[in-house]
Order: sequence, then C-alpha cells, then structure tokens
Amino acid sequence: MLAFALLLAASTPAADPIKEASHALQQGRPVQAREMVRSAMGAGATGPAVDRLLADLAFAEERWAEASARYQALISAGERSGPVFEQASVAALRQGDNKKALSILEQAMASPGAGWRTFNARGVLADRMKDWETADAAYERGLKLDPSSPQLLNNHGWSLLLRGQWADAYRQISKAAAAAPEDRRIAANLDLAASALAADLPRRRPGESSFAYAGRLNDSGVLALRAGQNDKAQAAFASALEQSEHWFTRAANNLALAVAPASSAKR
Repeated sequence: MLAFALLLAASTPAADPIKEASHALQQGRPVQAREMVRSAMGAGATGPAVDRLLADLAFAEERWAEASARYQALISAGERSGPVFEQASVAALRQGDNKKALSILEQAMASPGAGWRTFNARGVLADRMKDWETADAAYERGLKLDPSSPQLLNNHGWSLLLRGQWADAYRQISKAAAAAPEDRRIAANLDLAASALAADLPRRRPGESSFAYAGRLNDSGVLALRAGQNDKAQAAFASALEQSEHWFTRAANNLALAVAPASSAKR
C-alpha cells in the first residue's frame, strides 16, 4: 500500500506555480499572486508567462507606468493577444498618454481577438478628443459584442452627456444602472442626466458624504456650462463650495470660469 501511494505521488505532475499565481490574480487575490510569483522567480522561473503575469499584476494594482512598460515589452516581443492590447491601452489612458493609447488601440482593433474593452477604451479616447462620431462608432461596436455591459452603456451615456444630448444619455445610463444597480458611479451619472433633463441640481442622497455630494454638484455644473446654461452652472459650483467640508479648488475655479464666462470647466 505504501509503495502504491509513493507511485501515485511520483506520477502526479507538479503544479505550475506561475499558472497558480495567474489563477489567484484572476480570482481577485493580487497579494497572494504577488507572493507566489516572487517565490517562483526566486526559484528560477522566467519567460513569457512570467512577464505576462508581472504585467497583469501591475495592471491589477493600478501601477499604470509599470503596467504600460511591461505590456509594451510584450507587444514588442511579438505578443498579439487581445487582452494584452486592451490592458496596454487602458494603462496608457490612465497615464493621460493619448497618443500612445491611440497607437495601441489601432493595433488592438485590428486584432481578431479584439473584445468590448478595446472599443470601450477607443470610445473614451475619442471623447477626450471630442471626436463624437468615432466615439459613437466605438461604443456601438463594443455593444454589439456585449449589449448589456454596464461600463459600455455608462461610458456611452457620459459621452452623450458631454454633447448635451440629455434624453439619449439618460436612456443609456438607465440601462447601465439596471445592469449594475450597486455601481455608485453609474448612479451618480444617472442623477446628472436626470438633473440635466429637469433643469435643476442633483439632490443629496441619504447618507451621502459632503465630499461626494460636492463632487456631483461640480459635475452637474460642468455639464450645464458645456450646454451654455451659465446660471445653472454658477448655482451648481456655488452649491459645491457650500457643501464641501474643505476648500474645493476645482469648483472654485469652475465658478470663476462660469462667471467669466468660459467653457473649459474641469470634472
């Protein structure tokens, strides 16, 4: 019996520590994944799988500069998978490097494995550049791949808000809120769309902090200013300053712009 047990143990293949670390990361355990990959590298593990895991780990932990550099190294080495392009572009966007993000996204969209995240990122980049036609096309392509994605629906709705298309924005963000009722950012955007339609300011939610409410008021003012509704914008920025427990520099600067008037308020 002992000999049989030993034979079974000898025939059982050893677990791949990099695959196990990758699984831990996919399950939302980055701390465990980091320790596992560190141990594996200490034991001599190297190669593309390790490089990819280190890039994914940096991405999961929002170390954007490191993630961007590691994904770029993978792409330069010949990696062409959709997720690598997608996450590389998001890392570039998070750093505000629009030029680099666009270059990566063009490669990503040409990849057979391009997923909805690629088109979502392209839509976000187009919004930054106020290229509304490209933004619509990107979000629509993404929604064909995943029609119920809360992130896509919300981002397309926000894009429509930026253009003053309140009713269309409200419809898209309502779909996002129905798909992800616990998402606070989507709920906040839905409030903004509703307040834009109603021509009044967002109301404070039960239990909402002064900081969060002031931020929503500032966002409402930004949208009003973009739409040329200066009176509403001034009221929103002034209310944001009143609600904030500390000096709200963005709201103060935006109020000055609204009084000027100007149209470059910052969200």
